[in-house]
Amino acid sequence: MGHREDLLEGAVRCLYEKGYARTTARDIVEASGTNLGSIGYHYGGMANLLNAALERAVENWGMELAGAVLNADAEGLTGAARFETYWQHMIDTVTAHRPVLMATFDAFLQMDRSAEVRKMLVNGMRDARHLWAQVFHGIDPELEPVRADQIGSLYQALISGVLVQVLINADDAPTPQDLTAALRAVAASL
Repeated sequence: MGHREDLLEGAVRCLYEKGYARTTARDIVEASGTNLGSIGYHYGGMANLLNAALERAVENWGMELAGAVLNADAEGLTGAARFETYWQHMIDTVTAHRPVLMATFDAFLQMDRSAEVRKMLVNGMRDARHLWAQVFHGIDPELEPVRADQIGSLYQALISGVLVQVLINADDAPTPQDLTAALRAVAASL
């Protein structure tokens, strides 16, 4: 790896260890084995590097969640069993990824002051919606962009809402079985 990738990986590690707000340039340099000048040279500054690290870490978490759905498929699970297996995995991963997931809230607070952060969040949300539509329902966002946005938006709303509830109080958050029961009740009333 070169300094650019070393910095990015070091910054991701720092997000997990210290969180977004408490990570310093010196922390990243120590974690990456690079030097302070490399941050400006490769990323144009600390904020850009932290934002890139946050984007990478959240993307990695999203791909892990997508893998959980694909693993459920490989196990031959369908319907509610597949849905509940995914949600259990999602809830379980919140603990391991908590510092990075909390860091996303720091990014939300910056988006009104930073066009780059807003762009990162907008693009990340769009990519996530398309990923959920594709992984859960096999919808190709290139061929069916409206349908992918609609279905992906529902999953993203569920993920965001459950995520917040688990971060606030995992013991009081909905279980996968609660989500299945609620989804059935809502679908029956339509």
